[in-house]
Amino acid sequence: MEQPMNAKSLIATVLIAAASPSNALAADDPANRPQVAQLANSLESKVIGWRRDIHQNPELGNREFRTSRLVAEHLRNLGIDVRTGVAHTGVVGVLKGRLPGPVVALRADMDGLPVSEQTRLPFASKAKAMWMGQEVGVAHVCGHDGHTAILMGVAEILATMKDELPGTVKFIFQPAEEGAPPGEEGGASLMVKEGALRDPVPAAIFGLHLNSRTPLGHAGYRPGPFMASGDTLKIVVRGAQTHGALPWLGTDPIVIASQVVLGLQTIQSRQVNVLLEPSVITIGAINGGNRSNIIPDSVELLGTIRSLDEGMRRDIHRRIITTAESIAKSAGGSAELTIVRDYDVTNNDERLAEFGARSLRATLGEANVFVNPKVTVSEDFSAYQKLVPGFFFFLGVVPDGTPPEQVFPNHSAKFWIDERVLTIGVRALANLTLDFLAQPSPSEAKISVSQAGR
Repeated sequence: MEQPMNAKSLIATVLIAAASPSNALAADDPANRPQVAQLANSLESKVIGWRRDIHQNPELGNREFRTSRLVAEHLRNLGIDVRTGVAHTGVVGVLKGRLPGPVVALRADMDGLPVSEQTRLPFASKAKAMWMGQEVGVAHVCGHDGHTAILMGVAEILATMKDELPGTVKFIFQPAEEGAPPGEEGGASLMVKEGALRDPVPAAIFGLHLNSRTPLGHAGYRPGPFMASGDTLKIVVRGAQTHGALPWLGTDPIVIASQVVLGLQTIQSRQVNVLLEPSVITIGAINGGNRSNIIPDSVELLGTIRSLDEGMRRDIHRRIITTAESIAKSAGGSAELTIVRDYDVTNNDERLAEFGARSLRATLGEANVFVNPKVTVSEDFSAYQKLVPGFFFFLGVVPDGTPPEQVFPNHSAKFWIDERVLTIGVRALANLTLDFLAQPSPSEAKISVSQAGR
């Protein structure tokens, strides 16, 4: 097994062959599509079965033991070389085609969320787990069960076509996309650190996300910045404890914290150029005090910061620190801030996105593929894109005509998918892979590694 390395020591140089009429990616060549469609249709019941099994038995990040066993066993049965235990519970499979060609990676995430499911599905989750010291429900309310089942289906199709496969496919089944438990490392960054993009090095990586904002059978993509960076914000406001009836004898951190929350919103509304890029600052938790008649010593604020531009990201961080510290100081208190850079911007390689859109249109139909607006949710798929060209897209899960009150967003306890999307996803991802491998002039990727101090 390869030794882990610090992600900062991984220096990537990506060389993409220039596009021209003679070597343009042949994404609209339908040669393999009838075969893929037939195989995908034959696997439909298996893929649905996998999805329902995973849905009924969800696991939190870094704890996907059952799911990873299911995935690894399936890949081994297909004759795919398998490495387990990557980033705790990740699985990496390598399928070498009989013909020479490039290497492409496909990624699916496997983790559920600490949410108690509120659907009436016969296979709804009743699982429980410990999260941050409390017993919580666990559910697949972001579609990761579907992502895993789709990639398992794609693996079976491509393994069936091994003798005619021109190149190599890496299947990356990743834990903890939603974030590792507090105090642990995990997710895409740890997958990279532990060698998921090595031996062999992919020339490109593809991923998809099931999305309730997109109609069934439609795919949304975007060249360049697509999904926002995501940073965790913690502010501890400190005052001086006193009796609730005698506030002048202390310094009230609850009032200060309230002013900080409101002050942070002026960063978006009055300080940042809203015409440049979308950004969001959200405070999601306020904790402080334990009695109605005691002003506490401190209050803790927890929040998230989203941005689609690195310069704006740094500027917002600076403004948050200045705003919180200044407000606290003006009231006689103090503010201690911690900002953790969790996910970078999900940034689709421009040329790869153009290729991917052509492939998707050939599979799904011209009218069913569109340029998606930028979104302020985050994805740690960005960690792979920092090293090799990547293409990430949304796939819709809600049929046209569904009443709005029955459409629930990802992360809702009532989130559901139309399972017809699973076969659609298998076809789309399998064809995307085959189209890339069949390029007349394949892309090249080279990763050079500095391992000083290993």
